[in-house]
Amino acid sequence: MTKTLSLSILGLLVAGALSEARADAVTDWNARANAVLAEARLGTPPAVRAIAIVQTAVHEAIVASHGASLDAAIAAANRAALRKLVPAQATAIDAAYQTAVDAIPDGPAKIEGIARGEQAAAGVLARREGDMAASAGDYRPVAIAGRYVPTAAPAAPHWGARKPWLMAKASQFRPEAPPALDSQAWARDYNEVKALGARNSATRTPEQTEIARFWEYSLPPIYFGVLRSVADAPGRDVARNARLYAAAAQAMDDALISVFDAKYHYHFWRPVTAIRNGDGDGNDATERDASWASLIDAPMHPEFPSGHGILAGAVAAVIEADIGRAAMPVLATSSPTARGATRRWSTPREFVREVADSRIYAGIHYRAAVEAGAAAGRGIGELAAARYLQSQRLAGEPQ
Repeated sequence: MTKTLSLSILGLLVAGALSEARADAVTDWNARANAVLAEARLGTPPAVRAIAIVQTAVHEAIVASHGASLDAAIAAANRAALRKLVPAQATAIDAAYQTAVDAIPDGPAKIEGIARGEQAAAGVLARREGDMAASAGDYRPVAIAGRYVPTAAPAAPHWGARKPWLMAKASQFRPEAPPALDSQAWARDYNEVKALGARNSATRTPEQTEIARFWEYSLPPIYFGVLRSVADAPGRDVARNARLYAAAAQAMDDALISVFDAKYHYHFWRPVTAIRNGDGDGNDATERDASWASLIDAPMHPEFPSGHGILAGAVAAVIEADIGRAAMPVLATSSPTARGATRRWSTPREFVREVADSRIYAGIHYRAAVEAGAAAGRGIGELAAARYLQSQRLAGEPQ
């Protein structure tokens, strides 16, 4: 995916989100939590895992807080979860928590809310304690004895061994294998990314380059910006937004478990490797370019399927389930890798399509990988929606 970018830029984005709209404590605390996780310099998979734990704790705190202060419960759940996940950020976490609870009137409801939040966080953290049984050190690159292989460590080779939230197993949504190298589909995908994704491409438009740069960022804030477009809509309450965020966060975490399971199952080559070796794939329709380079440097993990594709598909499925037949708000988010620029989409499908295209414009994925990722993400998002969003239909919320 991509490395953490300038935290000062992210801070400006978070501050802007908080100043433009204060829907409720769920969304405001989500922005604070994402800023804390970015400050901790977590990579994308660990940050997604952390925000899933946080948002699940928030949801469970609200469910348990009958008669208690919901704002206190939300603040306490965030503080307790974040302190455990990123203890080095305790000072910032405690400062945000103190500001929040100082604004809540003293009394039994506040005390009870804090207790419920802390209990919810403790419960979620205990349940997830064993979800990282495997380690990156368990991975061995394929090599012939005595033959050199690159020594840079691959990213998250153990992630597919984690315990899912929603899926029965990591391989539940594993896609079929990528196209065979002697197929027309492979030649089509190869030549598309070769033309559009080259660093010096003559066919990629300025807007396509902007889209590629926009989606170079992959940490949770870029996806929660899209979710906040829904959460900030009129007529919503903290309980509904907590369900939305918990469903999306768990779907995103399971999506990354799923995608890394598939990546290290197929070990498919990135465009930069394939195109520099195009004379060796047995396909006459793929010409070699020995000096080809992608617009964005390829991440250090196998190509198939796309991580951004699976995240976008999961988020889109959750949004569609939440909105149902009601009017879809304009979806929008901002990106630090695009200097804080904001992009907008009329439907979740438009959003998913842009995310998919962006990875081809960036030169780091083939069409088959982004389509397979989006399809798997949709299936995972539907699992999350069935678990968390069914209740709002039963309660008569807008459909």
